Amino acid sequence: MDEVKQLVADIKNRNLKPIYFLMGEEPYYIDKISDYLEANVLTEEERGFNQMVLYGRDVTVEDVIGHAKRYPMMAEYQVIILKEAQDLSRTIEKLSAYALNPQPTTILVVNYKYKKIDKRKALYKAIKKIGVVYESKKLYENQVADWIRRTLSPKGYTIAPKAAQMLVEFLGNDLSKITNELDKIQIILPKGNQITPEIIEENIGISKDYNNFELRKAIGERNTLKAHQIIKYFAENPKDNPMVVTVSLLFSFFSQLLHFHGLKDKSPRSVASALKVNPYFVNDYINAARNFPMRKVSGIVATLREFDLKSKGVGASGVPQGDLLKELLIRIL
Repeated sequence: MDEVKQLVADIKNRNLKPIYFLMGEEPYYIDKISDYLEANVLTEEERGFNQMVLYGRDVTVEDVIGHAKRYPMMAEYQVIILKEAQDLSRTIEKLSAYALNPQPTTILVVNYKYKKIDKRKALYKAIKKIGVVYESKKLYENQVADWIRRTLSPKGYTIAPKAAQMLVEFLGNDLSKITNELDKIQIILPKGNQITPEIIEENIGISKDYNNFELRKAIGERNTLKAHQIIKYFAENPKDNPMVVTVSLLFSFFSQLLHFHGLKDKSPRSVASALKVNPYFVNDYINAARNFPMRKVSGIVATLREFDLKSKGVGASGVPQGDLLKELLIRIL
């Protein structure tokens, strides 16, 4: 995120590079940087003659080079944006010939999503000398809640830890989807307010009481009644609560709980750091550790591996998801 801020600051200050090669598994920042260049290098009047958007499926690398070598008309620069450049992955190395001698009045922006070029080859080395190669990496799910908080803060919003966790469990680490949902909330919620679980439930449709976060908490507390109520809700709404996601999140929780049992320093700050969780959730692990000793946790982790396969149809073909979840809950509790 800091690298993105620096890139945007450089563009804003007109410290422009002839080539921006934006690559990697996370498309969110690739789009953000590309959109910023598209909107801010040229004035509205200059864009008509000097800004062009190309798509990898429609052009060759030679076409891109041909456009890039042209001169701008009545402007300091021309901007060429190549979107979906990963469609040219077999021939993208040919761009190295241009990168060795780029047109100084052209800003070439290459969006190479979900892949990355070989850093040992000529293209990467050539662009690094004269331009920018930015690799956009996927965040781990345990990093996304903090990303949400940091993204909202400059906009004048805060978010309750549980609300952030609800978004992560519902949308995973897809930053574009999370941003879209948060944008909807910001339209109706005045600045200076906190985004709460109730607001998430009302506006995004994620139940604040019947979700994987609450299931994990109920299991950790050995609250059998509540856990069974949540499982029943999941069984009745399988499309919104796929078993494979539930098993994955429970596996992550009990794996972390196993790690917790092995910690020498169990102070809240140390636990939060070791498990890479928000300090708000540390008590969940402390309570669960009282209810599930290490030997029991080891057995549960093995059970969850078994049910992970079953959730994918291995050894349990035709068994309803609800029945599998009920059996899993009985085995855990």
